[in-house]
Amino acid sequence: MAGFLTDQWLDELHVAAQQAKVPAELRLVVQQVIPDGPDGVEVAYVIEVDGGAMGVRRGRSDQAEVTFTQDLATAWAIHRGELSAQAAFMGGRLRLGGDLRPVIGRAGALAAIADVFAGVRA
Repeated sequence: MAGFLTDQWLDELHVAAQQAKVPAELRLVVQQVIPDGPDGVEVAYVIEVDGGAMGVRRGRSDQAEVTFTQDLATAWAIHRGELSAQAAFMGGRLRLGGDLRPVIGRAGALAAIADVFAGVRA
């Protein structure tokens, strides 16, 4: 099992994403930013869904509809399932940037993807 937020971990996320059954009409770019990542170095990665395919890559995207920013402790708690993203947001530990309307408008299609990254969390 790869260490959280490492290149190998992101590779494992990407493999899991590629195996997801994604509705062909779903197009969405979500960015995750952890400013105080391991060793104090920012970690940013992008989840891209387009035309029935899904992938994960390191870095940022100018095309992101929404950006989730959280500190390392929050990201780790969400990753382990100890804290929901909603609770983190309500508690001020998760910041959202961008336009949430595309995410909200695609809620049904996003639910169809379910938790494609569960295997990486195990």
